[in-house]
Amino acid sequence: MTLAAHPLVARAHRLADELLAPNAERVDQEGVPTGHIEAVKRSGLLGVGAPVEYGGAAAPSAVARQTAQILAGACCSTWFVVTQHHTPVKLLAACDLPVRERLLRPLASGELLAGIAFAHVRSFPRVPVRAVPERGGWRFDGTVPWYTGWGLNDVMLLAGVTDAAEVVFAFGEARQQPGLRPSPPMRLAALGAARTVSLRLDGLWLPEEAVVLRTPQDKFALVDRPRNTNASPAVFGVAYAALALLDDVPEAADTAGSLRASLDEVRERAYALWDHPVPHERIEERLALKTRAYDLLRAATTAALVAGGGRSLDLGSKAQRLAREAMFLLVQGQTAEVRRAHLGHLAAG
Repeated sequence: MTLAAHPLVARAHRLADELLAPNAERVDQEGVPTGHIEAVKRSGLLGVGAPVEYGGAAAPSAVARQTAQILAGACCSTWFVVTQHHTPVKLLAACDLPVRERLLRPLASGELLAGIAFAHVRSFPRVPVRAVPERGGWRFDGTVPWYTGWGLNDVMLLAGVTDAAEVVFAFGEARQQPGLRPSPPMRLAALGAARTVSLRLDGLWLPEEAVVLRTPQDKFALVDRPRNTNASPAVFGVAYAALALLDDVPEAADTAGSLRASLDEVRERAYALWDHPVPHERIEERLALKTRAYDLLRAATTAALVAGGGRSLDLGSKAQRLAREAMFLLVQGQTAEVRRAHLGHLAAG
């Protein structure tokens, strides 16, 4: 079966064309509605890589990338809420702990949506959230700086670091409760629609049965590194969406053609590295492709703004929305390593 013919790719296109793209400017101003999340749940896309025996599709990684690219290009805010879900599913599928039997099927089938609260672990040796064993479970204290999808997620995957530099990942309900208090929704220049808050943890207790993984921090960093050094499918999705705006502008034809050819080439090379058998190898090449993809994203969204003229200044302009989404993607999932590589690339011209 070709990638384009895969049923989940077809569903992603249908969802994008019929619901997400036509409403993207309204969502950008008003927030991701529950109706969008329910539609994604019904589509089967939440189980794209999950085991078939648990209600998932066990689709190849190429399908997961392509569906992410499609959703991001149609409505980046909805994509950003939904993309949080896939890491919890992967962790559950890889573990043999009791939490797997409790949560993997409802998450893989789309009954439940998961969010993530562990990006702060990448700031080690700083420890924004500390985990301490207590009463047959774990107590979490500190602040989760960013949590996306508040009010839309059903469960969250939370991580804290112990005094022994072990990272503890555990599931909890994504709601205010004793020991957990959300901030008001953050006012962001881009993707404010994704309902991002910070979480204050003051003795949040989760039982041992909620734990999905305990791993040394240095081992987590090694596994986590390729996630952030690879070019994101969302970057390509937003860039292609911006280039599509140029197709009806005669004087932009050469610009669109040149940028699209470059984007195709970088995308092919970047996605090939996603499938490299050793994820933490060829890091310099991954970073070079990531920064080149950023260059093309900025160029594509800038071209869309220029082609739109004064209309691009309207908050309802698709070109402006895509340009702000591009700004967000420049720092989404950013680590110190990625930031150094990107700034070095910009300095070199």
